[in-house]
Amino acid sequence: MILPIYIYGQEVLRKVAQDIPADYPELPALIQNMLETLDESEGIGLAAPQVGKSIRVVVIDLNVLSEDMPEYKGFRKAFINPHIVELDDTETDTMEEGCLSLPGIHEKVTRPTRIHVTYEDEQRQKHDEWVDGYLARVMQHEFDHLDGKVFIDRVSPFRKTMIKSKVKALLQGRYSCSYRTKPALRK
Repeated sequence: MILPIYIYGQEVLRKVAQDIPADYPELPALIQNMLETLDESEGIGLAAPQVGKSIRVVVIDLNVLSEDMPEYKGFRKAFINPHIVELDDTETDTMEEGCLSLPGIHEKVTRPTRIHVTYEDEQRQKHDEWVDGYLARVMQHEFDHLDGKVFIDRVSPFRKTMIKSKVKALLQGRYSCSYRTKPALRK
């Protein structure tokens, strides 16, 4: 089932998401719905808060980039209860990012190229590993959602000023995108 994507201004996007217990109901169905939603919206990552759930679940599909990045062929995974343990900021990279919850906004963000993460896979097996490259960037972007952050929180004050009108338009429900959304309800 395709779920609506919550747009910037929705409160759930600013909450710190909770770890989920082993007996969380309907987790496989939620993951499947998030993957279908990701496919429909043509994104590469989606966090549970973006579909209205304040829980620590993320899906990432880098297979769509495999023509340019063959190392990601077949990469389509769910990350349950993920946490960034450490950022190795000895090397950083600046790239343009966008977000399904902020349609029409793209900004350059600098992030470490290597991170230490813990998470559970769909079989609830625990993982503790260092991740680098493009996957590390996508994980940081998506895991930020679990901590109540969005990528524009990481841009310079000057750039925040430059995109202020675009952010205001989102908050007022003035945006266009090709996927189902749940706009912010500002009074």
